[in-house]
Amino acid sequence: MVFFCFLVDQKRKVSNKKPAAGICSRCGGGASVADMKTLTRFCYVPFYCKSWRAIICTFCGATLKSYR
Repeated sequence: MVFFCFLVDQKRKVSNKKPAAGICSRCGGGASVADMKTLTRFCYVPFYCKSWRAIICTFCGATLKSYR
């Protein structure tokens, strides 16, 4: 019997952030509009990259709304 074990990794990175009107519904912190980048790696080799925009909390880091 043969078992294969592969490592799949996904990282999110904020590339640009601007303040936005509103507050976080979870912690009450301020909100900001951020350009996000998601990088998915398979066995340490990047094979999928996606850029998108989201409204995130500046205090707790929660994603409040995403625009894909």
